[in-house]
Amino acid sequence: MTRTLLALAFLLAPGFAVAQEKKPNILFIYTDDHSYRSIGCYPESLSWAKTPHIDSLAKKGIRFTHAYLGAWCTPSRASILTGKHPHGVESLRNSGVYPSTTYDAAQVPFWPSVFRRLGYYTAQIGKWHTGTDTGFGRDWDFQIVWNRPKHTENSTHYYDDQIITFQGKKEERVKGYSTDNYTNWAVDFIKGGERDKTKPWMLWLCYGATHGPYHPAERHKKDFAGEKAPIPADIFGPRDGKPDYVQKMDLWVKGPNGEPMLKKGKKGGDFHELVRTYQRCTNAIDEGVGKLLAALAESGQLENTLIVFTSDQGFAWGQHGFMHKLAPYDSNIRSPFIVSMPSRLPQGKTCPVPVAGVDLIPTFFAFAGFELPWKMHGHDLTPLLKNPDAAWPHVCFSEFTGDKFGSDTKVVPKERYHDVPWWVSINEGRYKYIRNLEAGETEELYDQIADPEQLKNLAHVKEHRERLLSMREKTIAELRRTEAAMVDNLPAVKKLAD
Repeated sequence: MTRTLLALAFLLAPGFAVAQEKKPNILFIYTDDHSYRSIGCYPESLSWAKTPHIDSLAKKGIRFTHAYLGAWCTPSRASILTGKHPHGVESLRNSGVYPSTTYDAAQVPFWPSVFRRLGYYTAQIGKWHTGTDTGFGRDWDFQIVWNRPKHTENSTHYYDDQIITFQGKKEERVKGYSTDNYTNWAVDFIKGGERDKTKPWMLWLCYGATHGPYHPAERHKKDFAGEKAPIPADIFGPRDGKPDYVQKMDLWVKGPNGEPMLKKGKKGGDFHELVRTYQRCTNAIDEGVGKLLAALAESGQLENTLIVFTSDQGFAWGQHGFMHKLAPYDSNIRSPFIVSMPSRLPQGKTCPVPVAGVDLIPTFFAFAGFELPWKMHGHDLTPLLKNPDAAWPHVCFSEFTGDKFGSDTKVVPKERYHDVPWWVSINEGRYKYIRNLEAGETEELYDQIADPEQLKNLAHVKEHRERLLSMREKTIAELRRTEAAMVDNLPAVKKLAD
């Protein structure tokens, strides 16, 4: 082959176009305990939830209907930083007073270090919840963070008076509303700030809202006055077909007028006012998204920035009796998930394929044109981003392993973590399967079209026996694919009736 033909072959090679494109910036917006029900563009949202700026991302991008990033704060973030489910995150440990955690960076490298080495300017702003070591200078070029694991005495200050660490060195107690502070620091970063303007950048912006204790900004404290939220069908029970721990969930009582009240000693309060207060915290996030988009547009970077908006997990407000996350139901852990880059992706599309948090990292690497540096558990979402109706051969796996990670998940404990047993689950779109990891406990199977609230467990319905067994095997196969140490130590499930 002549030199001319060789040169032409190289130009036409599949990877050449990606290599020649300008590397995209990545703005990764990550909220806390933020249910899809609080985002206006989701049809399941509260009728009075108004999030125009977040909704605008969906209008100019792809909204995923079902996303599962984790079961609670630490494992969700660990998965995001490694591309692995919690059972694959080696060396992460709780240490001392919660939320103090540690990890060995040699055993569990975080992917921003790879982006940094390959020419990206990496940044993180906001809540940090993965080890006392925040990784400044190794994973991050730029960092302004509220380090909860290090300053446990300050760990309840989600909205004000936070101890902030600047660039891995200076620590300062900062006044002002945290959501606004994070937004302002991010806007300054986007516009130039201290960053190296010759490099593409990646910013992980971690809002602490809408985590409790809920403190709306002063300007939002009267929003939604008098509005009411739909009362979940099984807030009080009975909850037929659910496992034992759900049957016993009793966080709510009936008030004087028969409407739900959270039990005293568990923060207390009227159901409707609690939901209103939660939603008020969303308003400042939505305003922040508007300011971020404006900063990108004003600085001429909007066209070349991949924007992802999501949350570490959702949050249940009375569904199945809960007022927390952890449990495998959509009401507890399903997150909003929106991806937008109008210059390269379709606009105004909805993707019904269930996706996991670990899928994001291979996607970021694909957009940047980089090879994966280690084996990850997720799948590159680019085919779905280009065509949201494309066939998808993968199941969406999620799990809850309490406060254990890596090889510490080999043995399933008998004890529950915050009243919730370990579980594993897969979602294939219409059907969701749950295996509760307690000996003799029921499995769960839900038809998410006929029963979107996941009220009727089909696991012991004979007509669904074949599907149940198939999804059980697929769950085990996914544990084996991702080298989960627990796979051969799973407690026996409840025997199916003949």
